[in-house]
Amino acid sequence: MGASVGWLGAVVTFLVMAVAGVGTADVELVRAVDLIAPLLVRWVLVPLAFATLVTGVVVSVATPWGLLRHYWVLFKLLLTLVATVVLLLYTRTAQVYGDLAMRPDTPLEALRAPTFVVHASLAVMILVAAMILAMYKPRGLTPRGLRQRREHAAAAQS
Repeated sequence: MGASVGWLGAVVTFLVMAVAGVGTADVELVRAVDLIAPLLVRWVLVPLAFATLVTGVVVSVATPWGLLRHYWVLFKLLLTLVATVVLLLYTRTAQVYGDLAMRPDTPLEALRAPTFVVHASLAVMILVAAMILAMYKPRGLTPRGLRQRREHAAAAQS
């Protein structure tokens, strides 16, 4: 749980930074945002994404919720997996902007990265959706969960 909250906080921080970079005419601030973005992605966001994925699987397997018993657990896992894959693919984009920012002759408009705002906003929405699923735990058993419930009930009656 701590990794997922950390991931959400890091993405919100990245979003604030991205908005600052897009919303300013200060070329040095835009350059700084583009320089720090690949570092945040590689050394903060990616490790937190993997920690969230690993701890989510471990906790679900180690608790009565199970990994594939309840739809909410399955959907949360899928949301986390999709967000992690997109983040891994996105590391290249962040690096391209970082490389551009290292060249002093790169013009301001080439440095602006509205993609940072778009991707971070979508990531916040996905991570908040996963958090809501974890908090409210909507009902609904998967076919595997239904089968396990029937087998458990039958064993209890024997």
